Amino acid sequence: MRGAKSATMVIGAIAIALTATACGGGSSSNGAEDGVVRAWWGDPQNPLEPANTNEVNGGKVLDMIFSDLKEYDPKNSQAYLASADSITSTDQQTFTIKVKPGLKFSDGTPVTASSFVDAWNYGALLTNTQKNASFFSNIDGFSQVHPDKGQPTAKTMSGLKVVDNLTFTVKLTQKFSAWPDSLGYKAFAPLPKSFFTDHAKWIAQPVGDGPYKVVSYTKGQSMKLVPNPYYVGQQKPKNKGVLLKVYTDENTAYADLQAGQLDVLDSIPASDIPHVKGDMGGRYLNLPAGINQALSFPLNQKTWGASGMEKVRQGISMAIDRDSITKKIFQGTRSPATDFTAPVLGTAGGYSTDICGDVCKYNPTKAKELIKEGGGIPGGKFTISYNADTGSHKTWVDAVCNSVNNALGTQACVGNPVGTFADFRNQITTKQMINPFRAGWQMDYPLIDDFLAPLWGTNASSNDSQYTNPDFDKLISQAEAEPDKAKSVALYQQAEKLLVKDMPSIPLWSQNGGVAWSDRVSDVTENPFSYPVFYNITVK
Repeated sequence: MRGAKSATMVIGAIAIALTATACGGGSSSNGAEDGVVRAWWGDPQNPLEPANTNEVNGGKVLDMIFSDLKEYDPKNSQAYLASADSITSTDQQTFTIKVKPGLKFSDGTPVTASSFVDAWNYGALLTNTQKNASFFSNIDGFSQVHPDKGQPTAKTMSGLKVVDNLTFTVKLTQKFSAWPDSLGYKAFAPLPKSFFTDHAKWIAQPVGDGPYKVVSYTKGQSMKLVPNPYYVGQQKPKNKGVLLKVYTDENTAYADLQAGQLDVLDSIPASDIPHVKGDMGGRYLNLPAGINQALSFPLNQKTWGASGMEKVRQGISMAIDRDSITKKIFQGTRSPATDFTAPVLGTAGGYSTDICGDVCKYNPTKAKELIKEGGGIPGGKFTISYNADTGSHKTWVDAVCNSVNNALGTQACVGNPVGTFADFRNQITTKQMINPFRAGWQMDYPLIDDFLAPLWGTNASSNDSQYTNPDFDKLISQAEAEPDKAKSVALYQQAEKLLVKDMPSIPLWSQNGGVAWSDRVSDVTENPFSYPVFYNITVK
């Protein structure tokens, strides 16, 4: 996802509308509300519309307030039926979906087949400017509601049909046997009628069908969630709610955790990783996750997008000493990138230890040769932009620049901090970046498709580099249509090899999910998406 999963800042309206309605309850001696988990958070980029959220802070909330047709097991990421009673197909192109009876949104209204169909049509329609619109591009009729050029010629996709109150069909543009397993991504979440009848009110207080509901949000400060009384799924909360506290500095959050003012922190400062387990009395987990970090290039800029610059980008990649950085800074909680995915997929799922080959290995001599062959670094210098509200980014960006500068024997690279995550993402999505920038990706669903199609497909939702390659698009289409998993993975990996050749982004490392917690809570863990499993946390 949400790259980091992942505009118009309507959130200001939420701040005004939601400040009044926190739930009551007693307080403990440290100021915490009884039974409520206090957790680290950062303000999301956009309002919490499922089809318009493709970054981790907003995604963390959507994960709590929505339940999809499928959800993913927090231990192994395997997809299981959630809101869907069944998803069937005879040809892997037309699917019949039956919604479980008796499901309700947090406002008490029913979840129906139309809740999904209407939500997906809204997400796909060009004029609604939803960032995740491309996730619906497999559905018949998408090109009419979201044309590459011009205005839509239809408002709904022809491939979506409501059969009855709890049944709908989906016709895809081609066979895609693994498509049902992508339906746990929150872009596919259902929406209540109130989303469409009073959109402004819904934006001010989102209504979902998941284990929690939002009761208050003050931008830049906190969001309060409590259990959704209408939720009947497998993720029923074992606590009385979650208070997400906004921090602009990881170090402050870590200090609050140690002082008992915070219960769950899933963004540990790099400088504290060596001693966090001792600091927290063993209350720390480090688990594999579907996350990677990269340096993306703004290929819409002539300086970086010109012909021949792929050699410069490859050269910069070979000037980065990934082994030293991951060992010294991240204490082995990161693994040097060998492809564009993450080890959590496993080799059968598409992870490869050699696709990137020498291009992802430290070689100063070859780095200088390639950069020279490509015409040199534009202007002789470049910056790497990153959001400064996560302190660890400065540490590794400075280390990457030091590695590049040492390898090239110049002072070509320097970090460029951007104040907040929201500001950083806005600069990317409005195409203001003129130099490389950090790109983190947290998988939306546990398929190799999610590490490739949303990021590098032409006009895809998270294609922040503005990369386009018709051969890549063709291979992705073939991979999606291939019913044999092994053959499908092989096609995806052929597409990956094109990325190594073109190098629109430099893979740096995949990372584990790390989480530490106070002695006030227990049963803390993270899922393979690196989100804390909030519903399972108990408060002492």
